Amino acid sequence: MTRVGIGYDVHRLAQGRALVLGGVSIPHPTGLDGHSDADVLIHAIADALLGALGEADIGHYFPNTDMRWRNAASAIFLEEIGRIVRERRGRIVNVDATVIAEQPRLAPHIGAMKEKIGAALGLSAGRVGLKATTNESLGFLGRQEGIAAMAVASIDLPEGGA
Repeated sequence: MTRVGIGYDVHRLAQGRALVLGGVSIPHPTGLDGHSDADVLIHAIADALLGALGEADIGHYFPNTDMRWRNAASAIFLEEIGRIVRERRGRIVNVDATVIAEQPRLAPHIGAMKEKIGAALGLSAGRVGLKATTNESLGFLGRQEGIAAMAVASIDLPEGGA
């Protein structure tokens, strides 16, 4: 049975934080504020995968009240979710995501992000779709107050696997 899930995440930009998207450190004067590395791209993909499994969101598995996840690399979350999929005899077919940010320009980093995401999930980079767009200067994203991401994921699961 093929299952599909969607995910969305947004974090505020803050001084004194590194900007990490898709597991890649990107030079920028501000970074994303959050308990872990606040990687909105990985968080959106994690929620999409968990949704395809019929599970609760990323906060259920990696709560911001647990100090183990303080400043943690979000790629760890994808590795664990990939393990859960395999434990249920499932196979991740693909993930597709879009990052919404006015700055920085993300095109030069897309290939590295696809590689990192694929590696964390045990997928080839060719099974990871990734785009970047702006919010056309509208709203809090357009004012460069934050960065958002949305994702979909497809998983093949045997009957009774979820």
